[in-house]
Amino acid sequence: MLLSVTTAGFDRTTICWEQHQYAERVIADPSIDPSFYGCIYSGGKGNPFKEATWKKANPSLGHTVSLQSFAADAKEAENSPQKISSFKRYRLNVWTESATSFFIPRKWMSCVQPHKDFAGRTAYAGLDLSSTTDLSALAVVVADPDDDSCDVFWRIWCPADAIEKRSVRDKVDYVGWARDGFIKPTDGDAIDYQTIQSDILSLFDEMAKQDCPIKLLGVDPWNATMLSQNLAAENVSVCNIRQGYGTLSPATKLTETRVLNGRLRIDDNKAAHAAAFAVSVQSDHQGNIKPSKQKSTQRIDPIAALVNAIACEQSDTAEPDPDWNIYSI
Repeated sequence: MLLSVTTAGFDRTTICWEQHQYAERVIADPSIDPSFYGCIYSGGKGNPFKEATWKKANPSLGHTVSLQSFAADAKEAENSPQKISSFKRYRLNVWTESATSFFIPRKWMSCVQPHKDFAGRTAYAGLDLSSTTDLSALAVVVADPDDDSCDVFWRIWCPADAIEKRSVRDKVDYVGWARDGFIKPTDGDAIDYQTIQSDILSLFDEMAKQDCPIKLLGVDPWNATMLSQNLAAENVSVCNIRQGYGTLSPATKLTETRVLNGRLRIDDNKAAHAAAFAVSVQSDHQGNIKPSKQKSTQRIDPIAALVNAIACEQSDTAEPDPDWNIYSI
């Protein structure tokens, strides 16, 4: 007899996840493998901060673990985006999208609200291009200077060929997202720069007609040189957003603050939500942070594009440096 006991994880490429999926299948139909017994205690999709959810994952709650200490851990996780993923995995046996969440999911979803009228306001855009075959995303941020809030929507592209294989590889529903209009399939099996360029120019025209021009488009100069030049030739003001801490940390922190304070009004876009739940950040020794594609377990391009757009907004609205004069006496 071989016994295996574990809590949930976040990496869907491991033997642990395979065993978890297999256990779910056998629990649903024991005839699949009578020699295998699976038992899963999990909080599932219940509210992670409710006692009823805790008890689903912890039948011995109040005996082996005190209710008071469990409640204290839940309270700490509720107020810390960096701790909620660990709380879900180790306390509630719920698989998460990343090792460390950056956004609190309920806070992010509370930002799904109708947009304010765009007319008379200024917009900023951020672009995150994939290298060859994955998602590319454009985020548009419409600033509201009255309360430091903003409205956000996305345009997201994915090569159409082998989209089903990518769904299996990344374990996300690209097919369903494309069907429902959350992402746009483009011709071929690699990134289609012509389609993206055409869509961006059309969007710039559309926003101008709404009396809400997109003032700047932020791009990573590392992999968007040709597209940037083509867009600039069409009178698009391109702003280079280098992907270092100095540029991205203020924008990343402002994005988090706006989410926590409910000052972000976003489209109900499942591709963007998935990226928000999967994103992890990396930090340096000075406490600067930025989104990390390496640490995140799924595609986070829509969030990277959002941070680029907010970095554009910050660069345009920053106070000028004081005009220091040095006097020698």
